[in-house]
Amino acid sequence: MSVLLIEPFYGGSHKQLMDLLQEELQEDCVLCTLPAKKWHWKARTSALYFMQTVPTSSNYRFMPEHKLARLEKVIGVKRNGDAYQSEGLPGQQESRAVMKTIDAHPESGLCELQPGLCTTQHEGLPSPAAAPVQAEAPERTNPCQGEDKQHLTFNLSNILSGLDYQQRPLHIAWPHRWEHDKDPETFFKVLMKLKEQDLPFHVSVLGETFSEIPDIFSEAREVLGSSVLHWGYLPSKDDYFRALCTADVVISTAKHEFFGVAMIEAVHCGCYPLCPKALVYPEIFPAEYLYSTPEQLFKRLQNFCKRPDIVRRHLYKGETAGFSWAALGSKFRSLLAAEPREDL
Repeated sequence: MSVLLIEPFYGGSHKQLMDLLQEELQEDCVLCTLPAKKWHWKARTSALYFMQTVPTSSNYRFMPEHKLARLEKVIGVKRNGDAYQSEGLPGQQESRAVMKTIDAHPESGLCELQPGLCTTQHEGLPSPAAAPVQAEAPERTNPCQGEDKQHLTFNLSNILSGLDYQQRPLHIAWPHRWEHDKDPETFFKVLMKLKEQDLPFHVSVLGETFSEIPDIFSEAREVLGSSVLHWGYLPSKDDYFRALCTADVVISTAKHEFFGVAMIEAVHCGCYPLCPKALVYPEIFPAEYLYSTPEQLFKRLQNFCKRPDIVRRHLYKGETAGFSWAALGSKFRSLLAAEPREDL
């Protein structure tokens, strides 16, 4: 079995899943990716890029005979031994002309390629590669990157070490990408309202950042002031999980979410989850952990700030073990090894 994995948004939880599959499948896995930037643009254009870049192979381009015949007829793909080759795909000549023009300008930041994986480092569609190639993971920015990492890593422990566990203020974690689809505006407005009422709490904002950061982050950093325990992306998984293990509540305000790995990880580390009663969350979390409006979220946090011991004594009533690789690994392997069906 050979498996072709295609990921046009190679970052965060997407990258985590792809890396896990590649590690577990090892030599049977070919991974082709694009950087984790501009999700909507990738959704519209990545298929065109991968169509021209992914090398053909009979090992993973499983198709029923009737679909192969249709493909030959419509776009001129013909079998050549055990592989397939394309002949004049629609628009291919035009796109090659465009790529040639782009490639003439090295300052545009086009692919610096390395063997092993198929990835590019820019937002356009580069000229097709002859074989899978690998680039480094997408560049990430950290608003704290100029500070000493050791200070960032252990600042949390130093602040909390002198306080009795039950006497500490409520510790709120927000472990999501610093982008608008995670709705940081709602999250920070709720926290600012808590601050206005002089309610005690600490917050750790742990998500990954990219080149464009919503303005609300700089505004919130100033308003929240001493309530901030940690502010910025933690590249080390150990540091990240250590921060989650010291938190009491993990919050999602997302407007776009297919699963929510960060929330499950935080719950596994002992956090009490508060999620929108929308998207995928009602399928994963019991009703107790869902809110319908920002006002409801504020009231829950208001109560928790007054009585953090309630959260700290709470035992999560859902289940996270079913999302582990130990539970799902065999299902992934069975799915990826399945023979093609005529109804696909």
